[in-house]
Amino acid sequence: MSTIFSARFWAAAAERAAKTAAGSALTLLTTNATGLLDVDWAQAGSVVGLSVVASLLMSITSAGIGNSGPSLTTETIETPLGRHEAQE
Repeated sequence: MSTIFSARFWAAAAERAAKTAAGSALTLLTTNATGLLDVDWAQAGSVVGLSVVASLLMSITSAGIGNSGPSLTTETIETPLGRHEAQE
């Protein structure tokens, strides 16, 4: 089975996307130093949504490179028995 079609791949990719969304939102909210009611929430949501899409696309394009995770680094996705999914 291809790495991209595994539930573990998508769980790792979703975690990366959530971290990217949080980072984008934090950056937008702290750079303007405005109050909570002064934030343009539609624009903030748009930027965060775009960052999530970009993160998921990067995970997909990184799937066939290197290890079995949605990353270009040494991240691997292992089965409960300790074998890599890419080897099954």
